[in-house]
Amino acid sequence: MSNPGTTPKKILVVDDEPFVCETVKLLLAFDGHSVETASSGTEAMEKFSRGKFDLIITDYSMPGMKGDELGMQIKALVPQQPVVLITAYAEMLSGDHGPVQGVDMMISKPFLLEHLRDAIARTTSHCANAPAET
Repeated sequence: MSNPGTTPKKILVVDDEPFVCETVKLLLAFDGHSVETASSGTEAMEKFSRGKFDLIITDYSMPGMKGDELGMQIKALVPQQPVVLITAYAEMLSGDHGPVQGVDMMISKPFLLEHLRDAIARTTSHCANAPAET
């Protein structure tokens, strides 16, 4: 089953917690998206270098490389690449410091499928007619 009116996207989900990766993957697959997962920023960069993605969804708090650092590395290579940050620290991160570098949008934890749908629609609208190659 898919979300009506949604063009399927190729999405990379990055989280050091396997349960979170699998849950987000299932939610996105429900809407017809093709989803790959990575358990670290390093693994995400390896997958990113080997393939094209319509969207990167990453957790903020991960050992080794935080989600915003991953976003900055990705955007250094492909500035127009949409990156969404999922975090329990959204208020703290966006507080007085302005927008978080390396990300196009933040989703607060806990989140719903509707939040993911909104993030996909808002960050990938420019490539709605050109899904990533698989």
